[in-house]
Amino acid sequence: MKLKLPRFSRCLIALMILSVLMVSDAFAVTLDECIAATLKNNPDVRAATERVQVARAAIKEAQSAYYPMLTASSTYARTDNPAQAFMMKLNQRNASLMSDFNNPPDTDNFALSLGVKYCLYDFGRRGLNNEMAQGGAEVSRLVLRGLQNDLIHQVTRGYYTVLQAGAFVTVQEESVKTLEESLRVANERVRAGSAVKTDVLNLEVQLAQTEENLIRARNSVKLSLAALNTAIGTNLVASASTAVMAEPQVIKPPETEDLSVILNRPELLAARKVVDVQHAALQKARRQYMPTVNAFGSMDWNSDVSTDYEQSYLVGVTAEAELFGGFRRGAVILGAGAQQRAAEADAEKTANSLRLDLTSASIQAGEAWERLTVVRKSIENAREALRITQQRYQQGAADLPELLTAQVGLTGTRTRNVAALYDYLTAISNLDRARGQLTDRYLHDK
Repeated sequence: MKLKLPRFSRCLIALMILSVLMVSDAFAVTLDECIAATLKNNPDVRAATERVQVARAAIKEAQSAYYPMLTASSTYARTDNPAQAFMMKLNQRNASLMSDFNNPPDTDNFALSLGVKYCLYDFGRRGLNNEMAQGGAEVSRLVLRGLQNDLIHQVTRGYYTVLQAGAFVTVQEESVKTLEESLRVANERVRAGSAVKTDVLNLEVQLAQTEENLIRARNSVKLSLAALNTAIGTNLVASASTAVMAEPQVIKPPETEDLSVILNRPELLAARKVVDVQHAALQKARRQYMPTVNAFGSMDWNSDVSTDYEQSYLVGVTAEAELFGGFRRGAVILGAGAQQRAAEADAEKTANSLRLDLTSASIQAGEAWERLTVVRKSIENAREALRITQQRYQQGAADLPELLTAQVGLTGTRTRNVAALYDYLTAISNLDRARGQLTDRYLHDK
């Protein structure tokens, strides 16, 4: 349902949006550009992106177990040890029974070797390693997705804070102008003898207080710009190139939310993927009791010099199983089971937190919309009340306290209207974040 606004309110919204022009020379950076820069430059995003690359490298490492392992080595040795000298001569095809085995001469050997080893069967442990690596990469990707979802909202909130601060500046500047006009009228009445000097003094005090508020409002613009640039990760938005935004569309948010949308939140998907990874880790721990079957082979070349090598080979199959390891495997299984149960509890906690997050965001959005509709009903009345009171004061039919009350009432109403507008826009962004929809809007890769 759309909120139909009177012409004056539409003009007021446009005025608030353009108020940042009072602080900066031109609008140059849009909200979409701020978000795009954040997703590229924010250090948290860069770090999370690199962690995704680390996880993808772990997948390749796990998959390497399906390939044979090749090795190459070369060795030079010299000895007069009887057994080793005889073996060297055998490898060189140069052993002689006529030699003195007990007192061999110094014997040299230069060996080259190529080896290969391949796991034939390990009862699925390689597959589980690969599954765990794939799950870890998916968790890293989902963590990045959740971070991006939160950052988009943070930048949107910072962007609206900049616009809100600029609108507050406009409100205070217009309040200063109104008080200056009232002060001018009061001086004329004092000179005409229809007002007392205290009217002028009280107006000057009120004007000084409003100018002080204007100083604070302008400093708030600088602080909000600094906060926005910090969230972006670079000084994209400067005081001379602040963001521009089209007139917002004010729509009443739904009164209730479908809590099932949290099932697609990256935080919950990541938590459930961690459960899958821990389940694979438990299966792998249980299969430690199974043997491993490997094939191996080598090709060797031996010589007492660097030429005339004698060639030999060795091939075979081994089956290895750990019979006793000091109860290590049992402890690993217990730990893996506990890790899985902890992951399941964390996933349940995450789901509960996300449901609460969505409910809170929905309530806050509804409250912000209600505040906005209420405050807009009073702003025209406050402006008209001030206009009438100014005329009455100029004619001597109203006293100064009545004029100041009308002035403060209009300033307060306009300030609340500005706050309500940007609180509403921020609340809508927060609701989209709680639904997990911001990344779908700004990112197209899944």
